[in-house]
Amino acid sequence: MMKAVCIIPAYNEEKTIADVIDVVKSVDIINKVIVVSDGSTDNTATIARNHGAIVYELKENKGKGAAVKIGVDNADSELILLLDADLIGLTKEHVVDLLNPVLRDEADMTIGIFAKGRFATDLAQFVAPHLSGQRAVKKEIITKINNIDITRYGIEVALTKSVEREGYRVVNVELKDLTHIMKEEKLGFRKGFAARMKMYWDILRCLKM
Repeated sequence: MMKAVCIIPAYNEEKTIADVIDVVKSVDIINKVIVVSDGSTDNTATIARNHGAIVYELKENKGKGAAVKIGVDNADSELILLLDADLIGLTKEHVVDLLNPVLRDEADMTIGIFAKGRFATDLAQFVAPHLSGQRAVKKEIITKINNIDITRYGIEVALTKSVEREGYRVVNVELKDLTHIMKEEKLGFRKGFAARMKMYWDILRCLKM
């Protein structure tokens, strides 16, 4: 059976990274967990390493796209699982449900959609499912995207546009009772709102690419 590599880009996620890694490592299909600490100034990298992940540390924050590219460049599998580091409620079943359609050759990429987690995050993904960071995807799809390292938070849009353009098969997977910490909760309302606006700008920029 094909094995998968899990890539987790992370920026100051010391509160949640351990739980995410522990769940992923309990899944037999995953043979490697790569965490790319994107300029974190907290204990994200140390905690990830202590929980069995291979960790790459960037000295400065370069954005999600650059972090994912580093992970992909160091992945020795043709199947990549992408997960956010701030997930709350991740289970082994969520991971398996994301991977299975690709493993069964029913899809080239899956997109995980939050359901029955929290209203705010459920609504956001219902309105814009192409923004979800939870995906199982064939490595070739990611490596075909030009300049993925400069997409920053627009990487999910770049992935979605690429599979549509190339005619790859995509399956949406419902992830019940899963959510994540929102930026306003991590940083406080003012800084969180500013970070959210920057994220939206990256997304809009990638929509125009």
